[in-house]
Amino acid sequence: MRIGMMADAYKPYVSGITNYIDLNKRYLEKAGHNVYVFTFSEPNHVDDEPRVIRSPGLPLADTGFYLSLRYSRAAKKLLQNMDVVHVHHPFLSGRLALHYCRPYQIPIVFTNHTRYDLYAQAYLPMLPGDVSESLLRAYMPSFCEAVNLVVSPSPGMEKILRQLEVASQIEIVPNGLELAHFFQIEPLPRANYGFDEHDILLIYTGRLGPEKNLEFLLRAFAGVSQALDNVRLLLVGDGPLKEDLKELARQLQLTASVQFTGLIPYEDMPGYLAMCDAFVTASVTEVHPLSVIEAMAAGLPVMGIYSPGVGDTVEDGVTGFLSKEDLPAFTAKLTRLCLQSQLRHKMGRAARKTSNKYAIERTTQIMLEHYERLARSPRQQKLDWEDRLLGIMEHFRV
Repeated sequence: MRIGMMADAYKPYVSGITNYIDLNKRYLEKAGHNVYVFTFSEPNHVDDEPRVIRSPGLPLADTGFYLSLRYSRAAKKLLQNMDVVHVHHPFLSGRLALHYCRPYQIPIVFTNHTRYDLYAQAYLPMLPGDVSESLLRAYMPSFCEAVNLVVSPSPGMEKILRQLEVASQIEIVPNGLELAHFFQIEPLPRANYGFDEHDILLIYTGRLGPEKNLEFLLRAFAGVSQALDNVRLLLVGDGPLKEDLKELARQLQLTASVQFTGLIPYEDMPGYLAMCDAFVTASVTEVHPLSVIEAMAAGLPVMGIYSPGVGDTVEDGVTGFLSKEDLPAFTAKLTRLCLQSQLRHKMGRAARKTSNKYAIERTTQIMLEHYERLARSPRQQKLDWEDRLLGIMEHFRV
């Protein structure tokens, strides 16, 4: 099969979506399929992997995203020869998929990876929450109706889509991971990073951005550190809030207890996780938190907040603890997790066992079955006047 992955950004930009595309591309290619990634970048970008098709775009400040409303002529022509396309961003890439692929009746799969309502609140705080939700209600139902398959990585995200009045059928397919890397790794030596064997070492991995609720996490950790003088926090990742978080840690007198690593090579992540005692996150914007699943695969219990994504992944009292988004409640549960080492080990074993359902071999096979079903289906869907007009225009577009 020829499978087209459409995304607004791809490597070297780092995100859960780019990791998802990269990993699934490799496993689908192992199964004998040709997978193409269609995205945007600066004109002279050179890739070190095959079948990454970039159209030129304008950089959006220093975000790593490039903006364009069309693909290059060569990219468009190649896209229109796919057996199925899989869209990973609904607004830019999604509209291009409808524009380029529907007139040719190429099946379109859309996975909703992101809580766009909460991202809007995090990055556009001047925009009232009811306004951003109204915009999504106006857009998402018709977009989802226009594609051939809507995929949610978790039951919680399906509920969010239903709240946005999406009426289309939704298939739940978890995002997968290469679990072997996390099952078989040796922990890094703590002494190399200034930690003692008796320290209770907590770890967060991911983007240091406003959508991750990291100020809440630091304040909760400050409460725990007042009760336990040997608790430490390792923040692995980078992002626009890094310096602000360092300043907050200084104000909370946590400089000696909190360490910021910056970005690390992904292949080093299992060793960092294996070195620690528990994974912590206060994010409520996750749809399917790969960082949480990585931690579980490494045998760590998770402390998180009840929310779609994290709440679908962590079982409270079994593979970790969940709390409402309330600072005293979160701090109390995190303190209990730090105090009870036997409970941590028991939860860590349960977390590793639970992570098996996210094995990339399993999830890729599920998605491939959907691709093959759609590619085999008779392409006799009725095209509306807009699709017919776009189809005619495509023959004359430069």
